[in-house]
Amino acid sequence: MGEGSSLPPGFQFFPSDEELVVHFLHRKAALLPCHPDIIPTIDLHHCDPWDLGGEALQGGNRHWYFFTHTTQNRATANGYWHAVGTDHETIASSCVDVGVKKTLRYYLGEAPEGVKTNWLMHEYHLLDDGVLHSTGDGGRRKKESNRWVVCRVYESSGGSQTSFHDDGGSELSCLDEVFLSLDDIDEISLPN
Repeated sequence: MGEGSSLPPGFQFFPSDEELVVHFLHRKAALLPCHPDIIPTIDLHHCDPWDLGGEALQGGNRHWYFFTHTTQNRATANGYWHAVGTDHETIASSCVDVGVKKTLRYYLGEAPEGVKTNWLMHEYHLLDDGVLHSTGDGGRRKKESNRWVVCRVYESSGGSQTSFHDDGGSELSCLDEVFLSLDDIDEISLPN
């Protein structure tokens, strides 16, 4: 976990796409408190992906999470993020579209001659639903839902684009290792 995490020991931050959009991004865009308030806000232009360890929240499977303002220019000091593939709707369990997920790849150097890396980012946007929220003085105004995005960044194990849930398939959890070690229990002689 990241340095400033307010989660108890033993808990990992491993949210689904729906949870990132509904429970975190929606609340951030609506200026509502989020509990626990653990995803930091960073300026993407000042962070290369390998520097996120000290800035963003580290979740399970070496994924980093942060809020940032959406922008067309996703350049950093050493490279840039470039969209790959098509955008995907984030669908809530109630079968309602709640957001959009864009996949971006990090390139070293300047566009368009950059060198492709294995760093991927999923950038989650809210749908522009025109929801109104209170201004604090009794008035109401349209929320700026397209201003904020929540990002999940990770380094893929290969050069091809991988989905978030496919990354963990090759690693065993501690619980998996315990269950596998039980298969060897017949080979261990226990004292009488």
